[in-house]
Amino acid sequence: MENKDLKIGFDNIIKGNQEWMEFVKNDETGRFQQLAKGQNPEILWIGCADSRVPANELTGTKPGEVFVHRNIANMVIHSDMSMLSVLDYAVNVLKVKHVIIAGHYGCGGVAASLSRKQYGIIDNWLGHIKDVYRLHSAEIDAIQDHDKKVDRLIELNVQEQVFNLCATSIIQNAWKERDDLAVHGMIINIGTGELIDQHCTFTNNDELGEVFTYQ
Repeated sequence: MENKDLKIGFDNIIKGNQEWMEFVKNDETGRFQQLAKGQNPEILWIGCADSRVPANELTGTKPGEVFVHRNIANMVIHSDMSMLSVLDYAVNVLKVKHVIIAGHYGCGGVAASLSRKQYGIIDNWLGHIKDVYRLHSAEIDAIQDHDKKVDRLIELNVQEQVFNLCATSIIQNAWKERDDLAVHGMIINIGTGELIDQHCTFTNNDELGEVFTYQ
């Protein structure tokens, strides 16, 4: 590499991996050898791609305990085959028991969705967040402080994505077969590390409304 900074950055990645390999080598619990044979997580985490919100650290879990899908602003879009594939595998193969939609305060994607500025191809993705704003515009517009306005949209976005997830055929068909699957919405306070329950947990489709409920 001709660029010195790029070489230093890449070397740090390799160094970090070597340190991790040494940790795995010296681990006496046998858990890494077990993980090499397969995984059995109880949690599917659908979170933001933001580098500040790693699922394992936030939940105090170890490798192999959380199955993860991340995208800009933790969206559940019904045409997103990547998300749907992860969801299907997690629910129907891994048999996870908890699906968590995890947003976070200070989300740049949500903040950008409240702007009229164009950012590029991501504008098409942010349009889904603008739809959440449209549903709750009266409440959000009544908030004067901009940061609080963004924070409230972050909360409402999580709640809407929980609903979107529960409306999928994947989740609803799973509920027909089992009673040990819950979908939760949570917000991460990056400054404190707290996971804040949004009290929008679903364990069945009883409260989705008739038009959203599959027979």
